[in-house]
Amino acid sequence: MPGVDVKKDDTVQVMTGKSRGHQGRVVRVLPKDGRVLVEGGAMAKKHQRATGRRSTSGQQLQQGGIIDMELYVDISNVQIVCKSCGRPTRVGHEVGSDGTKVRICRKCEAEL
Repeated sequence: MPGVDVKKDDTVQVMTGKSRGHQGRVVRVLPKDGRVLVEGGAMAKKHQRATGRRSTSGQQLQQGGIIDMELYVDISNVQIVCKSCGRPTRVGHEVGSDGTKVRICRKCEAEL
C-alpha cells in the first residue's frame, strides 16, 4: 500500500471500532502494512512482568503490572480532520502553481 495520504503529525478521526469518534495525532505510519498509530486511540491492556536486575537496595528497574498500550489501526478506518473546516474528510490532490503536488480537503477545498 505505497503512497498513503495520511502522514505523521496529521490529526485524524477513527471511524470504526471501539474507539470510533476519537480524534488524535498520528504518531507513526506503516505504509507497507497499511496501518497507523493514533495517539490515545485503540487502547489495550497488557499484562507485563517486572524485568531488570535488582539493585542492592532491592528495587526493580521496571515495574510490573497491567499497563495501557496503543495499538495500530488500519489506515482505511481513519480520516484526516481538515484544519480549516474541522470535519473529517477524504483527501484530494491538486498541482499547485509552482508545480508541487498538494493535498486538499474534499469538503472545503482548503490545503491540508
